Amino acid sequence: MNEHRMAPQALSEHGAERFVTTGLPGLDAILGGLRLGDNVVWRVDSVEDYRAFTAPYVAAAAAAGRRVVYIRFASHAPVVDAAAVSSVYDLDALRGFESFTVRLHTIIAQEGKEVFYVFDCLSDLLDAWATDGMIGNFFRVTCPYLFKLNTVAYFALARGAHSFATIDGIRTTTQLLIDLYSEGGTLYLHPLKVWQRSSPTMFLPHRHLNGHFTPITVSCEATSLFKRLLRSAPGDAERRLDSWERLFLRAADLAQSGPDDPERQAMVEQLCRLLIGRDERILALAHRYFNLDDLLAIKERLIGTGFVGGKSVGMLLARAILHSDPDAGWGEFLEAHDSFFIGSDLFHSYIVNNGWWQLFMWQRSETGYFSGAAQLRDLILRGTFPLEIQLEFQKMLEHFGQYPIIVRSSSLLEDGFGNAFAGKYDSYFCVNQGSPEERLIQFVEAVKQVYASTLSEEALQYRLQRGLARREEQMALLVQRVSGAYHGNYFFPAYAGVGISYNTFVWRHDIDPTAGMLRLVIGLGTRAVDRVEGDYPRIVSLDKPLLVPHSDPEDRRRFTQHDVDLLDITQNSWRTVPLAELSAEEPTLPLQLFAERDSDGWLVTFDRLLTGTGFAATMRKLLTTLERAYEYPVDVEFTGTFDSDGRLYLNLIQCRPLQTRGIQAKRVEIGGASDANTLFRSTGSFMGGSIAQPVGRVIAVDPGAFMALTLSEKYELARLVGRLNRNVVARDKLPTLLMGPGRWGTSTPRLGVPVRFAEINAMTAIAEVAFSAGGLQPELSFGTHFFQDLVETGIFYLALNPERPGCLVNDGLLKGFPNRLAELLPDDAHFAEVIRVVDLPEGYQLLADIVSQKVVCCR
Repeated sequence: MNEHRMAPQALSEHGAERFVTTGLPGLDAILGGLRLGDNVVWRVDSVEDYRAFTAPYVAAAAAAGRRVVYIRFASHAPVVDAAAVSSVYDLDALRGFESFTVRLHTIIAQEGKEVFYVFDCLSDLLDAWATDGMIGNFFRVTCPYLFKLNTVAYFALARGAHSFATIDGIRTTTQLLIDLYSEGGTLYLHPLKVWQRSSPTMFLPHRHLNGHFTPITVSCEATSLFKRLLRSAPGDAERRLDSWERLFLRAADLAQSGPDDPERQAMVEQLCRLLIGRDERILALAHRYFNLDDLLAIKERLIGTGFVGGKSVGMLLARAILHSDPDAGWGEFLEAHDSFFIGSDLFHSYIVNNGWWQLFMWQRSETGYFSGAAQLRDLILRGTFPLEIQLEFQKMLEHFGQYPIIVRSSSLLEDGFGNAFAGKYDSYFCVNQGSPEERLIQFVEAVKQVYASTLSEEALQYRLQRGLARREEQMALLVQRVSGAYHGNYFFPAYAGVGISYNTFVWRHDIDPTAGMLRLVIGLGTRAVDRVEGDYPRIVSLDKPLLVPHSDPEDRRRFTQHDVDLLDITQNSWRTVPLAELSAEEPTLPLQLFAERDSDGWLVTFDRLLTGTGFAATMRKLLTTLERAYEYPVDVEFTGTFDSDGRLYLNLIQCRPLQTRGIQAKRVEIGGASDANTLFRSTGSFMGGSIAQPVGRVIAVDPGAFMALTLSEKYELARLVGRLNRNVVARDKLPTLLMGPGRWGTSTPRLGVPVRFAEINAMTAIAEVAFSAGGLQPELSFGTHFFQDLVETGIFYLALNPERPGCLVNDGLLKGFPNRLAELLPDDAHFAEVIRVVDLPEGYQLLADIVSQKVVCCR
């Protein structure tokens, strides 16, 4: 026993080991004192029992001149007096695991080495996080960091609140794990782990009386003690369950009670906060339209724990809204969803389990925001999932069989009010062919790719621009069966599209914006949400379904769909096939419903679908119903499929609030400015309603000079535009018009300047100018991800075709003013013949009138 009688406060002369005291000599004798670096976990029956050991520990540390920090986050009474410690930090666990942990690690870094810590009872974190797994993750990333800084930290866990697996993980990580029992008014202390220390009686239970600790060395006394203690302990079956599972078992029991049971409604509200999210507007909708059975059904399809994310919530909520009216008959033609959800907690667990948390936190800092992203993105693609998660993935794939699936991003911030994240994160089709082992590999790779997309430069720039860079952004996933049918070796839906309940960008004065708009394609909806080279969807204003933006027959033939996106079963991949080839190979495709045939082949119009069926009226009703429930315009994605009997089913696969500022419908008087003072004038082909906007600067790319550039020079020009974009500090102080040939933001440089949206997001207006000599044509991209970016950022859009009657583009006007490119960006002066930067004299305005459909930039 002499080894227990060392002087714990003394520092080793040689610095090999540094001992400190618990503040209780008897406890020091049992444990051999504490060492710098120790994390001490107390498993307790009550917080008061824990306090009996924190108070002497804090007092002794303060007496020795140590800095003592109290980390406060729980609802229970304080475990130390604020006056007894150096600092108290209040943390909000409800902000999420990431925010909580990053804040704590910032505190630890600021406090530095050899600080003494007291933490509230970690079990209270279950109120915020609901799952043992995240408490285990928290301890796994925090304990080693404290150890590295030679701190000493006290933690508590409530006995019976956590699964065996969680306790095992904490036991592995911590230096000391001590059971503290209260029985019959007496405290019993039982060390379970004391790292690198031992004695003949160290790991026996000890009775605590009058400040003394006495080991129970008689076997019959120990047996009697543990028998009494086990009577009140949870059973093994319950303790093998995570607190998340226990919560849902209670929810399942409550589901058997009556609908008016107040406990049942309280459970609905609790589960919504754990599954749905933190956005109060979305939560209000969830409370209104989800019942307890709906939430339990989500849990049955959930892999892991945590939120299901914005995209999943939007899809589920839209369906619940539609089905809330039993007389509307949506069940007759709305295809049931067959989806699984991968919980948001798995994203953080993946980072923690692979040992990247320190890098992850650095990437979340201001200095590492961009520089750490590339390294972390590469690591994410090479990480591994635990075996139990892979088995869950395998079970899900067995459910789908060999039907194609799509793995879609569904982050916490995605598809909410104010932030669409349209196209910022990736989704991946899994054609799902091959052996079970091969299909699992393909699926896991798709999951990693979506995770990695959270760190793409475009996503990071978007979050930074929207003030979301410091907001917690976990990635949940939505795994959906691809809606469609087999057509020979191909799989695809008959049609797909985007629907918008409020047509923000109307192209004629007699279009009713409240009727909504569709963007329709044959096949997969990828061609409906993206700007695609040489291909165009059918734009449908639902109050005038047969009206098209292009009335000229030649334009109608040009601005139509020519290719179809689909899944090739034999090649196990996504493919694009020319419509003419597909129609020849697949006679079962009902093209007569979607297209008209003439001497030049098929012309996709969807006219028969829009007039010969109830589709247009159904979509208008669907969009109106959802907008009324949201009390806000909505944006949906959908597919259409025919069953074996030829009956058409609609599958609603996404719904989110439409980011819109509304149509500016007031008349704008456009006078007759002289050609000499006019930069351009045109009729139609603008999006954003009426506008009267001063213009201070014009950035214009010369079409002919652009076409003469090499491929690498075109990409360098795009980066140059980005640098000029950053030069616009405030849009209201320097309203800037960006003009260029063809399409802005294209991924194909021969179609236009290949900028990223983050490189033009400071513009007030952008103009796409046709240049027929180079085959460069604008695209009015109603409903695409590019469209969403324009709306969210408040950028006015117009297309100009100088060869059309009534359109004037005065190139000479800008040449009459100095080009400021060399002055602003000296290193890019060699591009002065390609791009002009002109600060206009005061008085120039961009004017557009939605009634007359005139648009002009003049003085």
